[in-house]
Amino acid sequence: MRKSFLFLLLISFSFSVFAQDQKQIIQNISEEVEQNSEKHLKQTAHELLDLIGPRLVGTPKMQEAHDWAIKKYDSYGIKAENHEYGKWRAWERGITHIDMISPWVKSLAGTQLAWNPGTSKKGVKADVIILPEDIKDEASFKKWLSNVKGKFVMIDMKQPTGRPDHDWEEWATPESFEKMKKERLEQQKAWAENLRKTGLVENPGLRGMTKLVQALEDAGAAGILTNYWSNGFGTEKIFWAETKKILSVSIELEDYTMLYRMVENGTTPKLHVVAQAKDLGEAPTFNTIGKIEGVEKPEEYVMLSAHFDSWDGGTGATDNGTGTILMMEVMRVLKKHYPNPKRTILVGHWGSEEQGLNGSSAFVEDHPEIVDNIQVVFNQDNGTGRVKNISGSGFLNSYNYLSRWLSAVPDTVSDIKTDFPGNPAMGGTDHASFVRAGAPAFNLSALSWSYWNYTWHTNRDTYDKIVWDDVKNNVLLTAVLAYMAAEDPETTSREKITLPIDEETGKPQDWPEPIQPERKGGLDK
Repeated sequence: MRKSFLFLLLISFSFSVFAQDQKQIIQNISEEVEQNSEKHLKQTAHELLDLIGPRLVGTPKMQEAHDWAIKKYDSYGIKAENHEYGKWRAWERGITHIDMISPWVKSLAGTQLAWNPGTSKKGVKADVIILPEDIKDEASFKKWLSNVKGKFVMIDMKQPTGRPDHDWEEWATPESFEKMKKERLEQQKAWAENLRKTGLVENPGLRGMTKLVQALEDAGAAGILTNYWSNGFGTEKIFWAETKKILSVSIELEDYTMLYRMVENGTTPKLHVVAQAKDLGEAPTFNTIGKIEGVEKPEEYVMLSAHFDSWDGGTGATDNGTGTILMMEVMRVLKKHYPNPKRTILVGHWGSEEQGLNGSSAFVEDHPEIVDNIQVVFNQDNGTGRVKNISGSGFLNSYNYLSRWLSAVPDTVSDIKTDFPGNPAMGGTDHASFVRAGAPAFNLSALSWSYWNYTWHTNRDTYDKIVWDDVKNNVLLTAVLAYMAAEDPETTSREKITLPIDEETGKPQDWPEPIQPERKGGLDK
């Protein structure tokens, strides 16, 4: 009995010491974040967004960002490496000048689309035409194609208003707002039906115009003019070119609709476009992986996750610069106040997320020894706002450990809504790559701050849109969650929920399969 009593006393003492250590470490983390994180976040964001800029996969700036991250981690005393997982079409954006030279002179707002061949220094001069708005059938459209030779062709609808809906809702009469929406919907339906009559477009939109664009290129068009309005003042989605040899240029709504009105009213504007992009062959693609080595269970892993690449209309500030600087700052704080974690803490800065989660899915495929021993993955990728929602991602017992870790987060962090057990992530962001492989991975979902209209993949996704108090809030949340996960005496359960019945088979749906990464992006196979 004396031995049993002493054993229980020892256990009690150990738990008491652990509780005291835990409280002190969390307090140290909290004070570090409060006193120093905003300064570090702003400096890191300046270096990444203002000095390096956009990080399109395959570009020299993407490579520069990977190398910069390694040096940055080295300054924190953290070892980081670039893990090559494939190749991508190498391309470098140059200066884009889009000038209307007739019927009057105006420099237009816009840019060349990604991976589009450049022009000579003299550029391209050509008249502008629009697609016919009364296409009868495929044969008539093929006959019309002879008109595009040597012309810039506008392929997107002329928007009826450049004011976002929130502006209409605030200022218009209810009747006027409803009238505008009705007329716009009718115009969109008519536009889509007209495009379908070409026989080249099934679903008008970003990924449905490839055959049409190729037909225009084959017919000798001088270039393609696009407008993918993001339903916000001054915002456009900027993606990739569908053409192989000729110009593809996105023009902002105000100038695009002006050109369109000129053409439909009988005036032929002429443009002069110089786009000094360079094709550079192929380039390696990387993930940057940082590590704080565990001391008790070094082959079990807590992973922080954020994609490193961006589209290049802006500088990728909220997609996903904020996720990147968040995870870098969490690693800095942990290295300073929790330098000897029980489990190894990894951070993954993924390449080519924007083209289909390629970097994270390649890591999952290439490193099963890590994925099989992951305690948890925390991913952040939807803007600058405070994290407000965490889903259990379909892991049956996720409530048991996530709620335990969340209970240790200081009250200064805003309330987090949870959804347990949730459903497995099918895609959208990098934690899905791990969920599909059966590893407990969770997205730290943030408040919008008009993300979808104003910064997601737009020309306005820039440093000035970052909300520092919210990002700092997320640093504290993520650092404490990572600490708790690393110290937890229990290994997280990977038991999955039974998914809903598939109506076609009458059986439960299958857990999503791992994503196959693209390892030769934009290159002829």
